[in-house]
Amino acid sequence: MIFGFGIFFAIVLFFCVYFLIKSVYLVKQAEAIIIERLGRYSRVLTPGLHLVIPFLDNTRKAIWTYVQDADHGKHYRYTRTVTRIDLRECVYDFPRQNVISKDNVTMEINALLYYQITDPKAAVYEINNLPQAIEKLTQTTLRNIIGSMDLDETLVSRDQINERLREILDEATDKWGVKVNRVELQEVNPPLDIRQAMEKQMRAERERRAVILEAEGSKGAAILESEGVRESKVLRAKGEAEAQIELARGQAESRLQVVKAEAEAINMIQSSIKTADPLPYMIAMKYIEALPEMMKDKEGKMIVVPYEASGLIGSLASVKKIFENTN
Repeated sequence: MIFGFGIFFAIVLFFCVYFLIKSVYLVKQAEAIIIERLGRYSRVLTPGLHLVIPFLDNTRKAIWTYVQDADHGKHYRYTRTVTRIDLRECVYDFPRQNVISKDNVTMEINALLYYQITDPKAAVYEINNLPQAIEKLTQTTLRNIIGSMDLDETLVSRDQINERLREILDEATDKWGVKVNRVELQEVNPPLDIRQAMEKQMRAERERRAVILEAEGSKGAAILESEGVRESKVLRAKGEAEAQIELARGQAESRLQVVKAEAEAINMIQSSIKTADPLPYMIAMKYIEALPEMMKDKEGKMIVVPYEASGLIGSLASVKKIFENTN
């Protein structure tokens, strides 16, 4: 009797503990639990301690697919049944997929999706297996976007593709209680032959730019050199012109001084000898000054050349007559 009572007490204690465990839920921060009463939606348990009625209130289970990286760039996916909905921002790394551009070039594209569940009820009741649905929607949307663009446009318009993809996904997943915050294209890999052709084109373009820059540099150097030569010639010509002007000015002043000196000499002769003519004196002096030059050859040596002695004698006689008159 006592043994039977002990078994009954143990069974009652077990059910009490089980009832207590099933009636108490501790929800962590950034988590949510969907509660159903008799198969119908009841409420959402927010972070904190909650009490439910066992056997009447049950948690709603959801199917969740996860993708995980493996070795050699491979991915493997697995599916779990979850009762706690994670409300934090999640990152979904999609495996590489083949897409075809508008000009029929097949490419491999790898994308990252950042999303956050804002309505746990809609995420559980409006869609089955939310991560898988987002993945398939992203793949189809990405194919449509890339299919409307050329290869070159695809390679240079990643920001535009990301923004268009985010807007389309955000609008489509709004009814699922999901907010798509950001979409990033990690890799865009054209086929090997296309990449090789693009590398050759890029190399040729760089060589062409280098040749153009070198030609422009040579052109600029030649222009600067010619401008320098021109400015040098202009400055040299200006210097020579100024030198000629100064030389001519000096010669003019020298001649003027000589003429003034001769004029003063003539005036002095005329003032000293009023009745004599100074012209023969001037001719005689010039003749005597030019006589040494007349006696030199081409090499500057003195030679004896015939000349008219009567002219020299006449000049000396004129000078003598002038001085006699002076006396």
